[in-house]
Amino acid sequence: MGMMMRAVSAAVMLGVTLCGGAAADDSAGVSDAARGATLTLACRAENDLYRGLVAGGSVVQRASSVREGIEIAAPGAALLVLADGYPEWRTEVRAEEYAVAREEGLTLLVEFPAEAPGVEFAEPRQARWERGVVAEGASLGLPPLAILALHDCQYLPCRAEDPLLVLGRVAGFDRAVFGMPAASDPLLFRTDERTWIATTRLSGFVTSRYAPAADWATLWTHLLAAIDPAGAPHRLQVKPLATPAYAADEPLPDSAEAESLASFAKWCLESRLLIVPEREPELHRLLRENVEIVPPPAATGGDGSLGILEGYASQILPDGSQLQRTPIRADCQAETAAALAMHAKLSGDARSEQVATNLMNYLYETSGMCRGERGNPRHPAFGLVAWGDVSPAWMAGNYGDDNARTLLATIATAAKLETAAWDKPLLRALYANLRTTGTLGFRSDNLTIAMIEEHGWKHFHDAPTVNVSPHFEAYSWACYLWAYARTGDEQFLEVTKRGIRRTMEEYPAGWRWGENLDRARMLLALAWLVRVEDTAEHRGWLKQVANDLLKTQQPCGGIPEQPGNASTGHFLVPTSNEAYGTGETPLIQESGDPVTDQLYVSGFVLLGLREAVAATGDAELKQAEDRLADYLVRVQVRSESIPYLNGTWFRAFDYRRWDYWSSSGDLGWGAWCAEAGWGPAWTAITLGLRVEGTSLWDVSQSSKVASQLGAVREEMSQNDGGPWRGASQ
Repeated sequence: MGMMMRAVSAAVMLGVTLCGGAAADDSAGVSDAARGATLTLACRAENDLYRGLVAGGSVVQRASSVREGIEIAAPGAALLVLADGYPEWRTEVRAEEYAVAREEGLTLLVEFPAEAPGVEFAEPRQARWERGVVAEGASLGLPPLAILALHDCQYLPCRAEDPLLVLGRVAGFDRAVFGMPAASDPLLFRTDERTWIATTRLSGFVTSRYAPAADWATLWTHLLAAIDPAGAPHRLQVKPLATPAYAADEPLPDSAEAESLASFAKWCLESRLLIVPEREPELHRLLRENVEIVPPPAATGGDGSLGILEGYASQILPDGSQLQRTPIRADCQAETAAALAMHAKLSGDARSEQVATNLMNYLYETSGMCRGERGNPRHPAFGLVAWGDVSPAWMAGNYGDDNARTLLATIATAAKLETAAWDKPLLRALYANLRTTGTLGFRSDNLTIAMIEEHGWKHFHDAPTVNVSPHFEAYSWACYLWAYARTGDEQFLEVTKRGIRRTMEEYPAGWRWGENLDRARMLLALAWLVRVEDTAEHRGWLKQVANDLLKTQQPCGGIPEQPGNASTGHFLVPTSNEAYGTGETPLIQESGDPVTDQLYVSGFVLLGLREAVAATGDAELKQAEDRLADYLVRVQVRSESIPYLNGTWFRAFDYRRWDYWSSSGDLGWGAWCAEAGWGPAWTAITLGLRVEGTSLWDVSQSSKVASQLGAVREEMSQNDGGPWRGASQ
């Protein structure tokens, strides 16, 4: 880990420390300090490269135009004409200005040019899955085939001889493992000894959040050394716009976990994801049209009464902003509410309590997710919770794992707010999921409304379904175990025991995916099985899965991603450059890539360990839990300049670089995505449980859900389990 582990924190600048000279004046023209400079930048004062050089103490001068740059640059010096108008406007350097620069013996670098001698540019294109790749022999301080992220950059397709940096679709974590892409476009090349062309804006690497941050600083220091005729090394001092909350070896305050929960709660409230009345009609229109990506609004607001959007997509635009994901997911409503309720309980924050309450009321009462077919006792889908609201595709789905996390979060929210307001829909959903679970204890991934209407719930209840996938099944089992403990209904226990036994008999080779996310989900079910039946076998299963999950836990506390089953795994690594970005893929390319997954894995491991320790008192698991909590507190996002990201967790974190980085080819949720629910929410919830010194099982002991048994059973009995025959039924 070494030097990279001591890299960026919220209070530490990222820099490449080489020799530097006197600082430049921050205005166009030649300052006393800059006289004799061999490096001139034609750019605005806020340009990232210029600001980094000034902060690093390099001797540079700035011009406000190409013409001024040519006039003030010393003969034989270097002039960088940077893309101030990017991405809307290309950089204007006229043919005569190229000629004058040549006559003056200037070394010229032009970004995103409107024209360049001897080069034909096509119209600008936007990158989507393409990444930068360092060419063989390029003197950029990075190894050949090193991968760099330029996100959704605009670039100019053209032809060039021997480019130093190209843009193309490549597979790999930080190295193009299958070599250079068959099709690529040059990003950086030379047309002659004194003319360099960048087909996109490279100098906006901070604003556009290019990654990895340290590699971009390295690239620029080496590129400047090559361009500057004096060969003078330049020191860049820059701060990424989004950084980890703490450095790897920075002491944490005693209040760090409570502060981390508070930061996430603040993010929920200020993320711009809470729907406000003026946005609702347009968002609903987009959802009905299956549009799932929109720019973020300018203002915060929202009280939860209209719901919350899913989160932020991984795409990063040239201005550093990220697009919002529009789905209004059931799980995200409840999980966000649970995190806010936990914070409200610990801090007394009235707004968090109110928004949590409103989100739950929206989920169960005013949205469509528990209404329509699901709200009709005569319909076979009665009691289920829709995958999401408004969008026909989301309204059709009934994913078991998403229903389960919705119910677990409902349990947590009700416990922290000390209310029974949602006990009836909670119990309905528990029974609705139970009666669509087969005889062997498995429910399968997703039972759509159409499937349930065609067959009726009894068809699924009586089927010998086998789905050895803890990702999809284990949290349902956890819910059933909780329901058994609260109601005494043996059905919940018996179906769960059958499913868990079959799953553990096939562990690990028979597990459908075999990735960390399967083990992460299994922990909670096994911990709660120990709660209701504390046997040596059940404890053995729990310890076996936990030990296998934790055997790769790093000294920093993170649990790195591991390859899944090559043929049945959900996240399959790309097997060619062309396959990158075409499906749901892992954050790694090869075993040993140093990355953790905060969307699908880390938060669920933390919750599972918390419950396992509470159930068993296992000291080794407690130590692992503490280390993981420490790690997650450190890697939480801090961003002063992008407040709607401040306090969340990005999906990927590279614990060697101590930066947000991974292979980011996942079709929906890449390295920089931020979810309102899922792993980030459960991380925050579990940190709150740790602060209180309790567990989810224990805080929900006082639930009075059993008082609804009679009413709910009567409602559930109004459908005989057969196919839906329409409104006349």
